[in-house]
Amino acid sequence: MTEPTDQLANSEQAWYASLPTVYAAAAAVFTDAAGRVLLVKPNYRDHWSLPGGIIEHGEPPHVGCAREIAEELGLDIEPGPLLAIGWTPPEGDRPRAIVHWLFDGGTLDPGREITLQEEELDDYRYVEVTELAAYLPPVIAHRLTAALRARTSGTTAYVPVSSQSSGG
Repeated sequence: MTEPTDQLANSEQAWYASLPTVYAAAAAVFTDAAGRVLLVKPNYRDHWSLPGGIIEHGEPPHVGCAREIAEELGLDIEPGPLLAIGWTPPEGDRPRAIVHWLFDGGTLDPGREITLQEEELDDYRYVEVTELAAYLPPVIAHRLTAALRARTSGTTAYVPVSSQSSGG
């Protein structure tokens, strides 16, 4: 005979297993003293992006951001304020929505050494805000622009993408 507490535990496990899930990623927004934004060129994509990546199972977003920045750029940082949260619906080969956390990485000094993770990144550069659309897919450019506005205003932006206007 199954104990009542076992039945409750099993029903809770079944309930949690039935809930929808999302993918999660975190990135840092870095600028230089001139206000240009640091972008990286992943070798597995045809466009530039922000430094950061997928959060590991059970990892808080700010911890995942710091880990990804250490792995990708060789920088030991404590992410600053949360600038933006982006949500993008399932699309193409990605069967689940993805949530992106963008944290303030601060302003990097000109002499700050960046060591790229060669397995994933080919290059980095600082890009003028007015030129971001030439480097980034629209969904990332929109999210980044909202994050930069939030950085100036001291707020956090919520940047959902509808399934009709998605793009990455």
